[in-house]
Amino acid sequence: MARVVRIGGASGAWGDSPMAIGQLLAADVQYLMMDYLAEVTMSLLARAREKDSAAGFPPDFVAYLKPPLAEIARRGVKIATNAGAVNPQGAKHALEAACAAAGVALTIAVVEGDDLMPMRETLRAQRVREIGTGAPLPAKLLTANAYLGAIPIAAAFDRGADIVITGRAADSALALGILMHEFGWTADDHDRLAAGSLVGHILECGPQATGGVFTDWETVPDWHNIGYPVAECSEDGSFVLTKPPGTGGMVTTATVAEQVLYEVGDPAAYLLPDVCADFSQV
Repeated sequence: MARVVRIGGASGAWGDSPMAIGQLLAADVQYLMMDYLAEVTMSLLARAREKDSAAGFPPDFVAYLKPPLAEIARRGVKIATNAGAVNPQGAKHALEAACAAAGVALTIAVVEGDDLMPMRETLRAQRVREIGTGAPLPAKLLTANAYLGAIPIAAAFDRGADIVITGRAADSALALGILMHEFGWTADDHDRLAAGSLVGHILECGPQATGGVFTDWETVPDWHNIGYPVAECSEDGSFVLTKPPGTGGMVTTATVAEQVLYEVGDPAAYLLPDVCADFSQV
């Protein structure tokens, strides 16, 4: 039988529910993808770092992972997350402390390179402007970050990482990095990169894909116990979207289609760091 990699979307934002991890571990996922970042989140965390140099990442990340760390290690479940936000090394140190307290040995990698603050004067000299309005860079910046892609995430897993923490990576790149690592997809394998990006795009908002913010919300059963999404992924780029058994919510063409269209701009040309994806025939 063809090998299938099971990825669970365990977080869609800073403040998402702690119930996701237990659900997904019970569903026998091999990876957890944990997304925490919106643009306003980056600003809030940059402000927090101004007040405390050890801050700058969502504290939920460590708080939610701490109780199941032993189970995660026992099962060999791996994690890709952008919870590093504006202080990825700080997130790593905090998680290492939690692992030490739990008596768990996990290899934690950090992906850096998204912080553009050291380059802000260069960017200003290059007349970089806001894409929608054409406005120049403001005089004061709290933070400036590039969207990193999947290649460094895959490289970290290739080198033996159990947990990969990034700063500002594209949300969908978290799943794509997992799949590039697992299946050996290369940077020029564009169709599979687009398919893996779709996996990440559907998982990135947690239970949005399982009815969490569905237009026909009144048809969603047991919303209070909504199931977090699981993608069962194959090497050819195809995948099945499901959720843990016994959970609420629903996986239908309509719930998933709304998530496919979420924030993509042109669905025939979704621009990502690794690929320009065409979702128009999905």
